[in-house]
Amino acid sequence: METKNINRITTVFINDRSPVMDLMHDDLVSSGVDIVFRSDNVVDGINQLSALKSLPNICIIDLDFSDKGIMKHLRELRSQYPKLKLIAHSDMDDEKIIRELGELGFSKYVLIGNDMKKAIDGVVNG
Repeated sequence: METKNINRITTVFINDRSPVMDLMHDDLVSSGVDIVFRSDNVVDGINQLSALKSLPNICIIDLDFSDKGIMKHLRELRSQYPKLKLIAHSDMDDEKIIRELGELGFSKYVLIGNDMKKAIDGVVNG
């Protein structure tokens, strides 16, 4: 299914480098999504966000649950940027995690293999 109005959407991409994430990044870029920057982890992403003159429309975060401080970092991100729309991306289908992310104000939780472009369009266009 083609999404509409995905062009001109600015996005930051916080993820570890992997072939799967590289393919998703390239697919988003080829579909017209403007990736402002990529960061390897949430702390670096927060630092890069602070250098921007204006916030992107969306921040996509590939959740690395091997990082024991991930929820702390996500709370810090949310407290510094309360209006930034957040999309979580993971391979873990865990109701507790999804609930915690909802409480943190994440707009969407996308499992690996699902259509990220459709998720972005839904978050931006309601």
